[in-house]
Amino acid sequence: MFDVQGVYQLSNLLQELFLAQQQGRTTATIKRAQLEEDPVHRLSRLITTTWWDNLTRRLDADGLSRAAPDNLTQRRDAEGIMPTVSTPESKSSLRIYVPPGAPEQFAYYSTIARDRPAMNLDVQWLPEGEVTADFIKSINDQPGILALDMEAVDLQGQSVTKQMKGVPFIVPGDQFNELYNWDACFCTLGMLDNHLAVVKGIIKNFIFEIKHYGKVLNANRSYYLGRAQPPLLTWLALKTFHRTKHEPDALDNLKAAILAARKEYHAWWTSTPRLDEESGLSRYRPIGKGSPPECRPSVFAHVFKPYATKYDRTLRDVSVAYNNGSISEPDLDIFFDHDRAVRESGHDTSNRVEGVCADLATVDLNCLLFQIENDIASTIHTHFNDGLIITEEYAIPGEKVDAVETSRLWRERAEKRKASMDKYLWNEQKGIYLDYNTVTRQQSTAEGVTCLWPLWCGAANKSQAEKLVEHALPKFECIGGLSSTSESTRGTVSEENPQKQWDYPYGWAPHQVLAWDGLRSYGFHNEADRLAYRWLHTLTETFRNWNGTVVEKYDVTQLERSHAVDAEYGNQGRHFKYAPQEGFGWTNGSYIYGISSMGDEAKKALADGVSWEEFSKRGSRVPA
Repeated sequence: MFDVQGVYQLSNLLQELFLAQQQGRTTATIKRAQLEEDPVHRLSRLITTTWWDNLTRRLDADGLSRAAPDNLTQRRDAEGIMPTVSTPESKSSLRIYVPPGAPEQFAYYSTIARDRPAMNLDVQWLPEGEVTADFIKSINDQPGILALDMEAVDLQGQSVTKQMKGVPFIVPGDQFNELYNWDACFCTLGMLDNHLAVVKGIIKNFIFEIKHYGKVLNANRSYYLGRAQPPLLTWLALKTFHRTKHEPDALDNLKAAILAARKEYHAWWTSTPRLDEESGLSRYRPIGKGSPPECRPSVFAHVFKPYATKYDRTLRDVSVAYNNGSISEPDLDIFFDHDRAVRESGHDTSNRVEGVCADLATVDLNCLLFQIENDIASTIHTHFNDGLIITEEYAIPGEKVDAVETSRLWRERAEKRKASMDKYLWNEQKGIYLDYNTVTRQQSTAEGVTCLWPLWCGAANKSQAEKLVEHALPKFECIGGLSSTSESTRGTVSEENPQKQWDYPYGWAPHQVLAWDGLRSYGFHNEADRLAYRWLHTLTETFRNWNGTVVEKYDVTQLERSHAVDAEYGNQGRHFKYAPQEGFGWTNGSYIYGISSMGDEAKKALADGVSWEEFSKRGSRVPA
């Protein structure tokens, strides 16, 4: 016999018992080492050996029942807040929408629907031609999953449903059961070493989305058809290529990704109405009508409240009336135009962008486009002998097929964007990049940690980088990592200004990772090491003290209950029983990525619960 000491060991014991029970075992031998396993090793092990597998999905006969259910609308409907499904039959069905250019998928899913009636699969075509805001709204009461890529399986004599297999992808977890664009990209940072097939699948699915939906979608649900998310395909494709370049199809895969990203760049990100001609910068401007159907109307209580008073109706009644068109309110139309842009930006929601996002040339989006321009330029020059042939399937309307592009064109685009960023986004007096309002023609005063992204993409010069570190970084650095905005941008929380999840004091994985990489690329290694340690300490301590919890976002201003976030949608990753089995996608990725930069001293200190303040006093080294 031996003592089980402390909450952490007790939690590990209960987790192991629960997992054994889940496997159908009535007895279990649990080694003492399992209970005493240090939290850094245990968390890393769970992510790489179990959680990524649990977050992987495929849209095929074997995977549909797991991948197709819509957790967002199911949770909303269960609250009885808004009627979203028009018929009793559609409530219990799984629905999949197939683009007109994918007849093989339509035939495949139709066979499943016929051969497996218990699945109650409803297979629908999307219309030919442009998908409009009116069409998207017309199917909001019949939401469904959007088809992704499939691959043929050489199984002679097998049924049709065995001859095709869904290309794998990763989901964030908890209530998010779809392929989300930038979530998936940051997940891959922790997957390249041991789940490379899924990473390659994510890229293939992104390419499929660009071919058939015109862009990498916010996520593959019908109500996201008019909305993209921060574009990171070239960044992901190049990271993957460097891991797979010894494989015979690696260069072909890279070429397909570059051609697809190029198509999305022209057809979506630098086209009307996203491109602001005067500044040469781009904006988030998705299409849609009404309030976003994936959200609970209670999220917009502060928005609908004045109209409930005006019409002497309940908040729910006003929300329903507005969305079905029985009341018309131009100010609400404008608000939700901006709200959709906020969601396309990935920062839903934040005082930095709320109520103005569709008019903002944001620092983040233009950094991403600058990165794409340089990625395409360097890839054409290095891997395609400075000549990229534009094939028919990736050509934009009116473009000559088989035309050849050189790197010079893309270098010029990057240089032009950098000049515009210097002119419109850089504030020399404050030493910070700020978003630019293309309607008022003024810089925003809102301060976001995305001001550090020019370090990541290489758009800042040496002087700008030094000023960012001196003046901007202190506005966001907290005990547990980087907050999304400055405290002044968040403002005083009130009924009229409710706490938003992408504002101070909350920190998110993407902001941490891009800051680390950006700082290191400019030689600020001490700052990057410090920030990485702070974030990893926050995650490790939450995992240790709260039964293995890993969540979507953290309150980085304190370490006692940094996971206990109740702003807006709460905190995803907390909804598990007894034992965590997923964590949360991009947080998992940031942990594996961050730990890989830690040396043995830092890993041991993190495992022992040593704070950055104590660790730095020891004079110990962080890097691996």
